This record gives sequence, C-alpha cells and structure tokens, in this order.
Amino acid sequence: MPRTFRSPFRALTAAMLLAGAVGQASAQGVSDGEVRIGVLTDLSGVYSDASGRGSVLAAQMAIDDFVAQNKPNFKVKLLSADMQLKPDVGASIARTWFDREGVDMITDLPSSAVTLAVMNLAAEKNKVVLPTGPASLRITNDDCNATTIHWAYDEYSQGQGTARAITESGKKTWYFIEADYAGGKALRGGFEEALKSAGGTVLGTSKHALGAGDFSSQIVQAQASKADVIGLANAAGDTANLIKQASEFGVTPKQVLAASLIHITDIHALGLKTAKGLFLTDGFYWDRNDDSRAWSKRFFDQRKKMPTIVQVGTYSAVLHYLKGVQAAGTDEAKATVAAMKKMPVSDVFAQNGKIRDDGRMVHDMYLYEVKTPEESTKPWDYYKLKATIPAEKAFRPIEQSTCKLVKK
Repeated sequence: MPRTFRSPFRALTAAMLLAGAVGQASAQGVSDGEVRIGVLTDLSGVYSDASGRGSVLAAQMAIDDFVAQNKPNFKVKLLSADMQLKPDVGASIARTWFDREGVDMITDLPSSAVTLAVMNLAAEKNKVVLPTGPASLRITNDDCNATTIHWAYDEYSQGQGTARAITESGKKTWYFIEADYAGGKALRGGFEEALKSAGGTVLGTSKHALGAGDFSSQIVQAQASKADVIGLANAAGDTANLIKQASEFGVTPKQVLAASLIHITDIHALGLKTAKGLFLTDGFYWDRNDDSRAWSKRFFDQRKKMPTIVQVGTYSAVLHYLKGVQAAGTDEAKATVAAMKKMPVSDVFAQNGKIRDDGRMVHDMYLYEVKTPEESTKPWDYYKLKATIPAEKAFRPIEQSTCKLVKK
C-alpha cells in the first residue's frame, strides 16, 4: 500500500511567496498541506507489464527518495487505478480524483487516447499531467497545454534511431504492421518520417486490434510485400507476440524486424534466441552505468523484473514534480510547472534533460541491438549499445512544433 509521509512544516511569509522564493513549501502554499499524486495505469491489459504495478512502485520509490533527501514540509499521498485503456474510463477516474480526492498530478497513462482525454480535463481543472507511457506527438503539438509535460519518449524519438540506422544500412523498403489505435498510428508516423528522410520507401501497411493475439494474416501480407524491413508499430505484449509468431513463420533472416516500441520485459519473455539482432531505441537500460544498476537493483528486489522506460520515467517525473512543488512553494499547477521548467532534469533516467516550452522533456536516447544468447553473460544482459542519440537530436526540433505555447 502507498504510504503517506508526515513531517513538521515551516511557514513562509507572503512576501517570500510573492517574490517567488525557492525553498520549502508552506502549509498555506500546498493545498491541505498534502501533495496528491495519481498513477493512472494499465493494471490488467496489454501494457500492464511495461507500466502497471511497476509504475506504481517506481512512483513510490520517487516519493521515498524525495522525502529522504529533500525533507519537505508537506505530506505526499500516492493513489493508483486501472484505466483499462479506455478514454472514458480514464477521464472518469481523473475527474473523480481531481474533484473528490484532491489529486494534484497524474502520471503514467500508457495510452495516447486516454492521455489526450485526461490532459484536456486537467487543463480545465488546473492540474498537472506528466505522461510517461504514450507516444503521440499531439501531446506536445496541437493538443499541448500549459500543465502537461510529456516525459519519457514519443513517436519521433522511437523512430529516429532505429529506422534511420536500418535504412542507412541499405535496407530501403519497409512494410508496417500497425496497432489500430492512436498509439499505433503515432509510432508508425515516427518510423516513416525517419526512414523517408534516410531514403527509404513504405510498400504497405496492415493493421491489427489491440491485444489481437493472432497476427498470421498481417505476417503473411508483410512477407508477400518482399519488403526489406517489417516495422512493428505497436507495443508491449502485441510486439512480443508478433515477433514470436514472425519467427515461427520464418520471416527472419529473409526480412529484418524493427520494433518501434519494445520493452526489456518483452525481450525477457521472448528470449534471446527469438529476439536476437533486433534493433530498438530506448531511453533507459538497467546496465548502463553504476547509478542505473543500483536503482534497478532496488526496483528488481521488489518487482523481480528489470524496469522499463515507462516505469523509470514515472520515477523521474514524480521526483522532478515534487522538486517543482518544493521550489515553487505551492502545488498550484502553473506555478509548479514553471518551477519544473527552470530546473534541469538529471537523475537515474534523464541525461541532459530539460523541459521545453511545448511541454516536451528532452533527454538523451540510445540505440541498442539485442544480444545473441552467446553474447549474454548474466541474467537480463540483453542489450549492446550501438549509439547515443543526444537530446537535441532525439526529439523533434521545437521549430517544427505546432504548440500554441511556443513563441514563433
């Protein structure tokens, strides 16, 4: 169960607050003397392994670390719920949280459609949303707002490393198998933009329902296209099941598989014999450095799985949000977001992180290749680093943003 932390508080004067002083928040500045955070996630569906209870755990870890290190003069309460990947369900939970539970910030949200519904509601209620699970560029473009910050990755960041590297290697023709919902379309869009700029061509696309299970029809169509590359514009369990079935159909090595969004938990489920040679772009790998290994061990000790980008991204988002509340001296949404934007994001997840005017948190990303069974030397030793993609290149340039908050 999430825990509530209590500590004595020290009042700040009105003059200090008006001057925008950075320091510990007062009881007057934080509503009810308590910051309430909601993890709106997938606890039972196709994204539950990549987000779900792992994201709830990561959020609690962030709260624990913040309280221990920053000793805030306000309490922190964590709530969680299953939005069932349905926009109406997600919006209903968010409305209840905002109106009845006093929730100040919602995070995770592993669905673009749910995210768009929740962030629009949050803007009306003057609440903060920090999505770590969805990919849609709409979040920081046409649908952007002043209290939403897109945290972990998006369709552009996922496509740039993988699609460009494969296309520039000489594999020019692509066929897509796409999840038939907003997130699938978003991921395919990111791939297409990168491969076309590298001289690639798209020969066709097949779609499938979320959590379809059987991909035989789509795989046969992709094989018939004779494309060099089959791009998988889906995520989590759908991607893992598709890779497994493609292997059974003998797709590789005749055609290369490229995943737009796949998590280390999916690779673990597939096994290296099936997933070897797969190229992917990710923002986090547990074995990257000493800090990532130490944090991931804490996570693994409780979850028995290594963390995904969504889960460690949730940790990062919650930690930075609480720092923003403390710096602003209030949990009022716009003041907190303004404080967050002033501070660099530097933690176990984000390297060279900063929050842009369009609400995109940019940070370094990494191109990995999945190891062969022979190359792996220990449990969860699955990736080899091929390239670091610096923050300024990993995400779409702000000059191309259609967000109304960006000054042209």
